Amino acid sequence: MDYNYSLNQFKTSNPNPYSKLPEMSQSQFEQWRKFIYEKTGIYFQDNKKYLLESRLLKRIVHLKLSSFEEYFKLVTNGFTNKTELRYFYDTITINETFFFRNTGQLDAMVQKIIPEIIHNNQKSGKFKIRIWSAACSSGEEAYSVAIMLKEFIKPKYPEINFEIVGTDINQTVLDTAVRGIYGEYAVRNIPIQYLKKYFKQVDGLYELNLDIKSMATFKNANLFDPNEMMLMTNFDIIFCANVLIYFDLNSKIKVINQLYKSLNRGGYLFIGFSETLHGISKAFSIVSFPKTVGYKKE
Repeated sequence: MDYNYSLNQFKTSNPNPYSKLPEMSQSQFEQWRKFIYEKTGIYFQDNKKYLLESRLLKRIVHLKLSSFEEYFKLVTNGFTNKTELRYFYDTITINETFFFRNTGQLDAMVQKIIPEIIHNNQKSGKFKIRIWSAACSSGEEAYSVAIMLKEFIKPKYPEINFEIVGTDINQTVLDTAVRGIYGEYAVRNIPIQYLKKYFKQVDGLYELNLDIKSMATFKNANLFDPNEMMLMTNFDIIFCANVLIYFDLNSKIKVINQLYKSLNRGGYLFIGFSETLHGISKAFSIVSFPKTVGYKKE
Protein backbone atom coordinates (compact mmCIF):
# COMPACT_ATOMS: atom_id res chain seq x y z
CA MET A 1 0.00 0.00 0.00
CA ASP A 2 1.20 3.55 -0.73
CA TYR A 3 0.80 5.09 2.72
CA ASN A 4 1.62 8.59 1.42
CA TYR A 5 -1.30 8.35 -1.00
CA SER A 6 -3.51 6.87 1.72
CA LEU A 7 -2.77 9.78 4.03
CA ASN A 8 -3.38 12.42 1.35
CA GLN A 9 -6.66 10.72 0.41
CA PHE A 10 -7.72 10.77 4.06
CA LYS A 11 -6.88 14.43 4.42
CA THR A 12 -8.86 15.29 1.30
CA SER A 13 -11.97 13.28 2.18
CA ASN A 14 -12.19 14.08 5.90
CA PRO A 15 -12.81 17.79 6.56
CA ASN A 16 -11.67 19.05 9.96
CA PRO A 17 -13.02 21.97 11.95
CA TYR A 18 -9.49 23.37 11.73
CA SER A 19 -8.38 25.06 8.51
CA LYS A 20 -5.49 22.64 8.14
CA LEU A 21 -5.02 19.16 9.50
CA PRO A 22 -1.98 18.72 11.72
CA GLU A 23 1.05 16.91 10.40
CA MET A 24 3.27 14.62 12.41
CA SER A 25 6.86 15.78 12.77
CA GLN A 26 9.71 13.29 12.94
CA SER A 27 10.22 14.01 16.63
CA GLN A 28 6.52 13.43 17.30
CA PHE A 29 6.66 10.18 15.35
CA GLU A 30 9.59 9.00 17.46
CA GLN A 31 7.71 10.03 20.61
CA TRP A 32 4.61 8.08 19.55
CA ARG A 33 6.68 5.11 18.41
CA LYS A 34 8.46 4.88 21.76
CA PHE A 35 5.19 5.12 23.68
CA ILE A 36 3.45 2.46 21.56
CA TYR A 37 6.45 0.17 21.82
CA GLU A 38 6.62 0.48 25.61
CA LYS A 39 2.92 -0.30 26.00
CA THR A 40 2.34 -2.95 23.34
CA GLY A 41 5.68 -4.16 21.96
CA ILE A 42 4.55 -3.09 18.47
CA TYR A 43 7.32 -1.26 16.64
CA PHE A 44 6.52 1.17 13.83
CA GLN A 45 9.50 1.30 11.50
CA ASP A 46 10.54 4.55 9.82
CA ASN A 47 8.70 3.68 6.60
CA LYS A 48 5.42 3.33 8.55
CA LYS A 49 5.32 6.97 9.69
CA TYR A 50 2.52 7.82 7.23
CA LEU A 51 0.56 4.77 8.36
CA LEU A 52 0.73 5.79 12.01
CA GLU A 53 -0.02 9.41 11.14
CA SER A 54 -3.13 8.55 9.13
CA ARG A 55 -4.44 6.21 11.81
CA LEU A 56 -4.00 8.70 14.65
CA LEU A 57 -5.51 11.50 12.56
CA LYS A 58 -8.81 9.65 12.64
CA ARG A 59 -8.98 10.03 16.42
CA ILE A 60 -7.69 13.61 16.32
CA VAL A 61 -10.42 14.57 13.84
CA HIS A 62 -13.09 12.69 15.78
CA LEU A 63 -12.12 14.36 19.06
CA LYS A 64 -11.73 17.77 17.35
CA LEU A 65 -8.20 18.18 18.66
CA SER A 66 -5.67 20.52 17.09
CA SER A 67 -2.44 18.54 17.11
CA PHE A 68 -0.69 15.21 17.63
CA GLU A 69 0.82 16.72 20.76
CA GLU A 70 -2.62 17.42 22.21
CA TYR A 71 -3.73 13.86 21.53
CA PHE A 72 -0.48 12.51 23.00
CA LYS A 73 -1.16 14.38 26.24
CA LEU A 74 -4.69 12.97 26.32
CA VAL A 75 -3.54 9.39 25.82
CA THR A 76 -0.48 9.47 28.08
CA ASN A 77 -2.39 11.17 30.86
CA GLY A 78 -5.31 8.90 30.22
CA PHE A 79 -4.40 5.64 31.81
CA THR A 80 -7.32 6.47 34.05
CA ASN A 81 -9.27 7.14 30.85
CA LYS A 82 -9.82 3.56 29.76
CA THR A 83 -12.35 4.50 27.13
CA GLU A 84 -9.89 6.53 25.07
CA LEU A 85 -7.18 3.92 25.57
CA ARG A 86 -9.52 1.39 24.04
CA TYR A 87 -9.96 3.58 20.97
CA PHE A 88 -6.24 4.27 20.82
CA TYR A 89 -5.36 0.56 20.80
CA ASP A 90 -8.12 -0.08 18.27
CA THR A 91 -6.63 2.62 16.04
CA ILE A 92 -3.03 1.39 15.98
CA THR A 93 -3.65 -2.36 15.67
CA ILE A 94 -4.15 -4.24 12.41
CA ASN A 95 -6.74 -7.00 12.30
CA GLU A 96 -7.23 -9.32 9.38
CA THR A 97 -8.35 -12.91 9.72
CA PHE A 98 -10.89 -15.42 8.47
CA PHE A 99 -12.25 -18.87 9.30
CA PHE A 100 -10.03 -21.91 8.67
CA ARG A 101 -7.04 -19.72 7.91
CA ASN A 102 -4.53 -22.42 8.81
CA THR A 103 -6.04 -25.84 8.18
CA GLY A 104 -2.69 -27.58 8.75
CA GLN A 105 -2.67 -26.43 12.36
CA LEU A 106 -6.31 -27.37 12.88
CA ASP A 107 -5.73 -30.83 11.41
CA ALA A 108 -2.67 -31.36 13.60
CA MET A 109 -4.71 -30.33 16.64
CA VAL A 110 -7.53 -32.83 16.15
CA GLN A 111 -5.57 -35.68 14.57
CA LYS A 112 -2.44 -35.75 16.72
CA ILE A 113 -2.19 -33.24 19.54
CA ILE A 114 -5.48 -33.55 21.39
CA PRO A 115 -5.45 -37.38 21.35
CA GLU A 116 -1.91 -37.18 22.70
CA ILE A 117 -2.90 -34.76 25.46
CA ILE A 118 -5.94 -36.84 26.37
CA HIS A 119 -3.78 -39.98 26.58
CA ASN A 120 -1.25 -38.22 28.83
CA ASN A 121 -3.94 -36.65 31.00
CA GLN A 122 -5.64 -39.97 31.69
CA LYS A 123 -2.85 -40.76 34.12
CA SER A 124 -3.69 -37.69 36.19
CA GLY A 125 -7.45 -37.92 35.79
CA LYS A 126 -7.63 -34.53 34.07
CA PHE A 127 -10.66 -34.20 31.79
CA LYS A 128 -10.37 -30.57 30.69
CA ILE A 129 -8.30 -29.16 27.83
CA ARG A 130 -7.69 -25.41 27.59
CA ILE A 131 -6.99 -23.70 24.26
CA TRP A 132 -5.96 -20.06 23.84
CA SER A 133 -6.34 -18.04 20.66
CA ALA A 134 -3.98 -15.15 21.38
CA ALA A 135 -4.50 -11.94 19.38
CA CYS A 136 -7.72 -13.55 18.18
CA SER A 137 -9.04 -10.47 16.37
CA SER A 138 -12.75 -10.96 15.56
CA GLY A 139 -12.86 -14.57 16.72
CA GLU A 140 -12.65 -16.59 13.51
CA GLU A 141 -9.71 -18.67 14.71
CA ALA A 142 -11.29 -19.51 18.07
CA TYR A 143 -14.55 -20.51 16.40
CA SER A 144 -12.69 -22.57 13.78
CA VAL A 145 -11.13 -24.49 16.66
CA ALA A 146 -14.58 -24.96 18.20
CA ILE A 147 -16.01 -26.35 14.95
CA MET A 148 -13.13 -28.82 14.62
CA LEU A 149 -13.58 -29.99 18.19
CA LYS A 150 -17.30 -30.38 17.64
CA GLU A 151 -16.79 -32.40 14.47
CA PHE A 152 -13.81 -34.59 15.30
CA ILE A 153 -13.14 -34.72 19.04
CA LYS A 154 -16.40 -34.53 20.95
CA PRO A 155 -17.91 -37.61 19.22
CA LYS A 156 -14.86 -39.70 20.21
CA TYR A 157 -14.25 -38.21 23.64
CA PRO A 158 -17.60 -37.00 24.99
CA GLU A 159 -16.27 -37.00 28.55
CA ILE A 160 -13.60 -34.36 27.80
CA ASN A 161 -14.42 -30.73 28.50
CA PHE A 162 -12.87 -27.92 26.49
CA GLU A 163 -12.28 -24.28 27.29
CA ILE A 164 -11.47 -21.97 24.37
CA VAL A 165 -10.32 -18.45 25.26
CA GLY A 166 -9.78 -15.70 22.72
CA THR A 167 -7.91 -12.52 23.66
CA ASP A 168 -7.03 -9.32 21.85
CA ILE A 169 -5.94 -5.79 22.73
CA ASN A 170 -8.56 -4.39 20.34
CA GLN A 171 -11.97 -4.26 22.02
CA THR A 172 -13.86 -3.46 18.82
CA VAL A 173 -12.90 -6.73 17.16
CA LEU A 174 -13.67 -8.60 20.38
CA ASP A 175 -17.19 -7.18 20.27
CA THR A 176 -17.51 -8.63 16.77
CA ALA A 177 -16.31 -12.00 18.06
CA VAL A 178 -18.94 -12.02 20.79
CA ARG A 179 -21.68 -11.20 18.26
CA GLY A 180 -20.53 -13.99 15.95
CA ILE A 181 -21.83 -12.38 12.75
CA TYR A 182 -19.53 -12.28 9.72
CA GLY A 183 -19.36 -11.19 6.09
CA GLU A 184 -18.46 -13.09 2.94
CA TYR A 185 -14.72 -12.48 3.31
CA ALA A 186 -14.53 -14.09 6.74
CA VAL A 187 -16.39 -17.27 5.78
CA ARG A 188 -14.95 -17.85 2.33
CA ASN A 189 -12.65 -20.72 3.43
CA ILE A 190 -15.21 -22.61 5.49
CA PRO A 191 -16.02 -26.05 4.04
CA ILE A 192 -19.53 -25.82 2.64
CA GLN A 193 -20.88 -28.55 4.93
CA TYR A 194 -19.80 -26.59 8.02
CA LEU A 195 -21.13 -23.33 6.63
CA LYS A 196 -24.57 -24.89 6.18
CA LYS A 197 -24.44 -26.72 9.50
CA TYR A 198 -23.20 -23.98 11.81
CA PHE A 199 -24.25 -20.68 10.22
CA LYS A 200 -27.48 -18.93 9.37
CA GLN A 201 -27.61 -16.39 6.57
CA VAL A 202 -29.24 -13.11 7.59
CA ASP A 203 -29.32 -10.08 5.27
CA GLY A 204 -26.21 -11.17 3.42
CA LEU A 205 -24.27 -11.91 6.61
CA TYR A 206 -23.49 -15.20 8.33
CA GLU A 207 -24.54 -15.70 11.94
CA LEU A 208 -22.80 -18.46 13.88
CA ASN A 209 -25.11 -20.74 15.82
CA LEU A 210 -25.25 -20.65 19.60
CA ASP A 211 -23.86 -24.16 20.00
CA ILE A 212 -20.48 -23.09 18.60
CA LYS A 213 -20.55 -19.59 20.07
CA SER A 214 -21.00 -21.01 23.56
CA MET A 215 -17.76 -22.98 23.26
CA ALA A 216 -15.56 -19.84 23.26
CA THR A 217 -15.16 -16.85 25.55
CA PHE A 218 -13.39 -13.60 24.73
CA LYS A 219 -11.61 -10.96 26.78
CA ASN A 220 -9.35 -7.97 26.36
CA ALA A 221 -5.67 -8.69 27.04
CA ASN A 222 -2.35 -7.13 26.10
CA LEU A 223 0.29 -9.76 25.29
CA PHE A 224 2.98 -7.25 26.26
CA ASP A 225 1.60 -6.61 29.75
CA PRO A 226 3.21 -9.03 32.25
CA ASN A 227 0.52 -8.43 34.86
CA GLU A 228 -2.24 -9.43 32.45
CA MET A 229 -0.26 -12.39 31.13
CA MET A 230 0.24 -13.74 34.65
CA LEU A 231 -3.48 -14.56 34.58
CA MET A 232 -3.19 -16.57 31.37
CA THR A 233 -1.98 -19.92 32.64
CA ASN A 234 -2.48 -23.69 32.32
CA PHE A 235 -3.17 -23.86 28.59
CA ASP A 236 -2.64 -27.03 26.58
CA ILE A 237 -2.59 -25.38 23.14
CA ILE A 238 -1.87 -21.76 22.18
CA PHE A 239 -2.46 -20.27 18.75
CA CYS A 240 -0.56 -17.01 18.25
CA ALA A 241 -0.36 -16.52 14.49
CA ASN A 242 0.84 -13.42 12.64
CA VAL A 243 1.63 -11.51 15.82
CA LEU A 244 5.42 -11.70 15.99
CA ILE A 245 5.74 -9.93 12.64
CA TYR A 246 4.79 -6.65 14.37
CA PHE A 247 7.45 -6.97 17.09
CA ASP A 248 11.18 -6.37 17.18
CA LEU A 249 13.50 -9.04 18.56
CA ASN A 250 13.30 -7.98 22.21
CA SER A 251 9.49 -7.84 22.10
CA LYS A 252 9.35 -11.26 20.43
CA ILE A 253 11.54 -12.77 23.13
CA LYS A 254 9.40 -11.22 25.88
CA VAL A 255 6.10 -12.42 24.41
CA ILE A 256 7.32 -15.94 23.56
CA ASN A 257 8.79 -16.40 27.03
CA GLN A 258 5.41 -15.50 28.49
CA LEU A 259 3.57 -17.88 26.17
CA TYR A 260 5.97 -20.62 27.24
CA LYS A 261 5.04 -19.96 30.88
CA SER A 262 1.34 -20.02 29.96
CA LEU A 263 1.59 -23.54 28.53
CA ASN A 264 1.23 -26.73 30.50
CA ARG A 265 4.07 -29.22 30.23
CA GLY A 266 3.47 -31.17 27.02
CA GLY A 267 1.49 -28.29 25.52
CA TYR A 268 1.87 -26.87 22.02
CA LEU A 269 2.34 -23.40 20.55
CA PHE A 270 1.41 -22.55 16.94
CA ILE A 271 2.60 -19.38 15.21
CA GLY A 272 2.15 -18.02 11.68
CA PHE A 273 3.48 -19.53 8.44
CA SER A 274 5.95 -16.68 7.93
CA GLU A 275 7.10 -16.67 11.56
CA THR A 276 9.79 -18.66 13.33
CA LEU A 277 11.22 -19.03 16.83
CA HIS A 278 14.75 -19.28 15.45
CA GLY A 279 16.88 -16.81 17.39
CA ILE A 280 13.98 -16.12 19.77
CA SER A 281 13.64 -19.18 22.00
CA LYS A 282 15.33 -22.55 22.46
CA ALA A 283 12.88 -23.65 25.14
CA PHE A 284 10.53 -25.44 22.76
CA SER A 285 10.95 -28.66 20.80
CA ILE A 286 9.98 -28.41 17.13
CA VAL A 287 7.41 -31.03 16.09
CA SER A 288 6.65 -31.60 12.41
CA PHE A 289 3.13 -32.37 11.19
CA PRO A 290 2.00 -33.08 7.60
CA LYS A 291 1.23 -29.43 6.72
CA THR A 292 2.70 -27.42 9.57
CA VAL A 293 5.06 -27.35 12.54
CA GLY A 294 4.31 -26.90 16.21
CA TYR A 295 6.41 -25.92 19.18
CA LYS A 296 6.12 -28.23 22.17
CA LYS A 297 6.88 -27.51 25.81
CA GLU A 298 8.57 -30.69 27.03
